Amino acid sequence: MIQAFPATLRGNIHRIASLAWPMIVGQLAVVGNGVIDTAMTSRFSATDLAALSIGISIYVSIFVGLNGVLQAISPAVGQLFGAQQYKKIGAEIKQGVWLGFFLSCIGCLILLFPQSLLSIAQASPELNTKAALYLQILAIALPATMGFRIYGALNNAVGRPKMVMAIQLAALGLKIPLNTLFIFGGLGIPAMGGPGCAAATAVNAWLMLIAGWLMLRHVKYYELFALFGNGFVKPQWESLRSLLHLGIPMGLSYLIEVTAFAFMALFIARLGEVAVSGHQLTANFGTILYMLPLSIASATGTLVAQAIGAGQLQTARRTGNAGAVLAAMLAIPIGIIIWFSRSLILHAYTSNPSIIAAAFPLFLFISVYQIFDAMQVTAAFILRAYKIAIVPTILYAFALWGCGLGGGYILGLDPFNISPAFLHGAAGFWMANSTSLAIVAACLWAYLRYIQRQFEQHTPVRDQT
Repeated sequence: MIQAFPATLRGNIHRIASLAWPMIVGQLAVVGNGVIDTAMTSRFSATDLAALSIGISIYVSIFVGLNGVLQAISPAVGQLFGAQQYKKIGAEIKQGVWLGFFLSCIGCLILLFPQSLLSIAQASPELNTKAALYLQILAIALPATMGFRIYGALNNAVGRPKMVMAIQLAALGLKIPLNTLFIFGGLGIPAMGGPGCAAATAVNAWLMLIAGWLMLRHVKYYELFALFGNGFVKPQWESLRSLLHLGIPMGLSYLIEVTAFAFMALFIARLGEVAVSGHQLTANFGTILYMLPLSIASATGTLVAQAIGAGQLQTARRTGNAGAVLAAMLAIPIGIIIWFSRSLILHAYTSNPSIIAAAFPLFLFISVYQIFDAMQVTAAFILRAYKIAIVPTILYAFALWGCGLGGGYILGLDPFNISPAFLHGAAGFWMANSTSLAIVAACLWAYLRYIQRQFEQHTPVRDQT
């Protein structure tokens, strides 16, 4: 299929694919941790699985929002790398570490005192207790996870994602034995159920951070960026403000996107343990699917940022177009495969017939919405490479919170008695969310075209090859 495209487009697709595949493998390894958590907890008890679903919804909202702010490092480093200003990359990373520290303090406080967020689910006291313990244990993991994200952002921005992938795969290999130990108990450790997943995650997170630090310290390539040897560096508020100017709207857009799913779980939890467990399995598989377009988008954004930094604006445009073609080319056949293999997928997760029955109809939405998801995330990452994030954040808020979550509440819970019967429950939330992703994808691509024209008209160009 690729051979039918023009040579320039083929070349850009190959460049994106060569950078994206280690990102995909690494991201799948990260998501694999969630799959393992879900599968192993479902075999412990339905109550623990429901508590895990609620806890994950809250944690992901917090982590993704904070991580989104931190990800402002990637386009900044990518443009510096394209401009060959290597020493400035080290200074940028050091300020990113300070930013990660401050964000971790905020996140840990929320995780340690989560009751106000847990109250939204209106779950039973047993579910609340287990979900709260899960979140409080993850407060130990959060600083290490944020630190490793800085390591990943640096490597991805300079086009070296394979080492990140290797560490993520090693952590995945440790996840099953650690989960077995903490969920089911052993070696003098009592069975913790769902919260045991958090304990395993905390151990893994700190091991990953240590591994990343050792790589930066001892691999010769990183000497290019002057990361070490300059002594203690204080926070520089001008640099931090620059990162926050891009990072805050990026973090908000991540937060909006994730909370659209998180609050789905909290509202669906009102319908009972089976309903929220079925939603959790569907959402977990949807997250796995999202890793492919996310990795393509990240690789595309990296190459676009490097081209912008080098003043190659037409190359940046062509690279962005190639990323969109690649994302769409993969998303459509994947959607078809999912639809015809949905029964096999669900039985791989659980043998509980009630949960399978609850999740089965939701896979129609999974098959369709991931196509829109692929297009919107690719456009969003390209815009971030141009250091544009405010307007996309506003679009996310209107589409995902307004149409997606608000529409889902109306269709799924039907407070006004206007929703058709087949959309009652989780199906209504998924229908509204799918519609919102289609809207935001169309709007982001239209806005991206406008930004590209503005840059090409007003920015001095050094090389258009």
